[in-house]
Amino acid sequence: MINVGIVGISGYTGKFLLKILLNHPKVRINYIAAGSTKGKLEEIHPEFIGKSDLVCDEFDLQKATDHCDVVFLAVPHTKSIEITPGLLKAGKRVIDLSADYRLKNADTYQAWYEKAHTDPQSLAQAVYGLPELYKEDIKNARLLANPGCYPTAAILALAPFVSTQTRNIQTIVIDAKSGVSGAGRKATLSLHFCEVNENFKAYKVLAHQHTPEINQCLSQLAQDNVDVTFVAHLLPINQGIYETIYVHCGQAVNAEKTHQLYTKFYKTEPFVRVLPLGQQPEIKNIVNTNYCDIGLAAKGNLLVITASIDNLVKGAAGQAVQNMNIMYGFPENTGLTQ
Repeated sequence: MINVGIVGISGYTGKFLLKILLNHPKVRINYIAAGSTKGKLEEIHPEFIGKSDLVCDEFDLQKATDHCDVVFLAVPHTKSIEITPGLLKAGKRVIDLSADYRLKNADTYQAWYEKAHTDPQSLAQAVYGLPELYKEDIKNARLLANPGCYPTAAILALAPFVSTQTRNIQTIVIDAKSGVSGAGRKATLSLHFCEVNENFKAYKVLAHQHTPEINQCLSQLAQDNVDVTFVAHLLPINQGIYETIYVHCGQAVNAEKTHQLYTKFYKTEPFVRVLPLGQQPEIKNIVNTNYCDIGLAAKGNLLVITASIDNLVKGAAGQAVQNMNIMYGFPENTGLTQ
C-alpha cells in the first residue's frame, strides 16, 4: 500500500481523484487539504458520506510529508510552484495537475501564465506525464507534470501522424470543445447555468494557454518546430472534450494506411481506442472513463482526426492515477476500470 495525499480537494479534479483513489486497491488516502476550504470531507462533498473520515484543512508541509509517499496537487495554476519544492526536498513524489511544470521553458511559462517561474530546479527534472508517449520516463519520475485536458486529446490524436509524416504536414488546425467543468469550480458569471445553457461560444481565441503545451510536445515528436492553430469552445454540458483536427498536407493522405498506422501505434495502450474507419467518437461513450477515442477520415490532401476524452478523467484525475500506477509498478489500469 502507498500513502497518498491530495491538495486541492474542494475542486472538481480533487473530488474525482478522491473518487478513484478511494476504490484503488493499492492506495491509502492519509491526507487532504485545500486553499480556504476546511471541514470534514463529507461536508465538502456529501457524496462521500460514510465513505471516509478524512478532514480537510489548509496545506501543511509537515503533515503532508509525515503522512504521504506521494502527493497529488490539484491546485490552480501558479500555486504548485509554492508547494512542490518542499515536498521534493522531503523525498516525496509529486504528481502536479496544474500547468506549473509542463512547459520546459520558464520564459514561455511566464508569458502565458503571467508569473515568473520560481522553481527552475524542479522544472528541469519534471517528467511530462502522457503515458502513451513517455512511459519509461514516468516510471522513475519524482515530479510528474500531468498534461492539460485539451493537450491530452490533441497530442494523442496527432502523435502517430506527426511523428511519422512531419514533412507532409503543412498546417494543423484544432477545433476544440469542452464541458463547463473544464473551467473549474469557481463562481464566475460566464459559467452560471443561465449563461451556459442553450449557448455555445469560442473563448481565448488564438490566446489559449494550452497552445504552447501542444506545440512543445508535437515539436518533440516531429523533431522540428510545430505551431498549431488552436481554438477552444465552451459546450453546455458538464463533462467531456471533443476535438476536430484538420491536418492539411502537401500530398494525398491514404485513409486505410493512416488507420493502420494509428492502430499499430496504440496497439498496446489500454486507454486509447482507435475506431474503425467511418466511425467517429461520441462524448457519451467516454464520460466518466479514462479512454481517449479517436476517429479518422481523409480526402485528397486533408486528414481529419476526431478525438474525445472526459476532461476530468483522462484529461485530469484519471490520467494522474494512471501515471501513479506506472510510477509504482502497478498494472496501468488499476482502479480505472469500470
